[in-house]
Amino acid sequence: MVWRLSEDKQWRRLAERFRWVADMHQVPQDPRHHAEGDVAIHTQRVLAALTEAVEYLALPEQQQEVVWAAALLHDVEKRSTTRVADDGSVTSPNHAKRGELTTRAILYRDIVTPFQLREQIAALVRFHGLPLWIMGRPSPERALLLAALRLDTRLLAILARADVMGRECEDQNGLLESIELFELFCQEQQCWGQVRPFANDNHRYHYLTHSQASVDFVPYEQFQSQVILLSGLPGMGKDRYIAEHAAGMEVISLDNIRRQHRLSPADKNATGWVVQQAKLQAKTLLRRGEPFVWNATNITRQLRGQLVELFTAYGARVKIVYLEVPYAQWLRQNADREYSVPAEAMARMLSKLEIPQADEAHEVELRVQDAS
Repeated sequence: MVWRLSEDKQWRRLAERFRWVADMHQVPQDPRHHAEGDVAIHTQRVLAALTEAVEYLALPEQQQEVVWAAALLHDVEKRSTTRVADDGSVTSPNHAKRGELTTRAILYRDIVTPFQLREQIAALVRFHGLPLWIMGRPSPERALLLAALRLDTRLLAILARADVMGRECEDQNGLLESIELFELFCQEQQCWGQVRPFANDNHRYHYLTHSQASVDFVPYEQFQSQVILLSGLPGMGKDRYIAEHAAGMEVISLDNIRRQHRLSPADKNATGWVVQQAKLQAKTLLRRGEPFVWNATNITRQLRGQLVELFTAYGARVKIVYLEVPYAQWLRQNADREYSVPAEAMARMLSKLEIPQADEAHEVELRVQDAS
């Protein structure tokens, strides 16, 4: 897509087609950091700066489209996070994190995008501010290597520079210098446009989950058992995966526990009890060193993290398997299930979906079927 700030017809078309673009016109920004105006004005200027940048024009067409989409969406959830204080200051806490979730839902449901491209765009939205503040983090190396597992740091630098050029602020030159330092830091950490190499999965997982670990330390692999943790929205085919790839393994299923005790999934008061029963079953198997599958949706990082922490405490090697089919197929598969999930609940869960990342387990397998 070609963009010019003076050609506002394209922007008007976007605003007419997508509510989330139109919403940008209603979102104020702090004049100390964004004297140019609201989120819509800023986003248009970012797109103009991006498409005039020499490094952007040198990219292959597909990478241009990825960065352009990320630029359009980078502040999409300022609409839900912006707060105006009594003194007139404006903040938008966690807008990038929420923006990642919204971007994922839009590109899965509304603008069908191949999984790999979708997740690159979502990651760029999530980390678009990283080059500006990473050096102030307690462990900038770990934060950088984790981000580099999800995105191309060269594209991130291009997006961050366009974001700064789309502002009117007194510290613009300082922000641009921060991006230059970020580029040098990436090169120093061997992740400028590439993933930092690790000796094996356990090396990567240990480094990213142990704050005091050296990136050069390769831990000895000694596991007591194997656990497969399934992740995916309802109706994505988790039972089919078990039948085809985990036959003979014990299966701990939250849905089965509910059905055995005649508990409704809508009964939130019973959820804690169901999870505790499942964990008791897991601990028994972990103590025996028996492999098993944990079968539940596990669509958020927090839920997965609690389970992985339990399993690894017993010396298990954990493999997360994420399952996804195209949106239209997902709806059909859910409708065909014996225990289908209501449409409202499906939409709510999609809005919270967090794709498992490489730092969450010893191994993460993405079994994704793109739309043909």
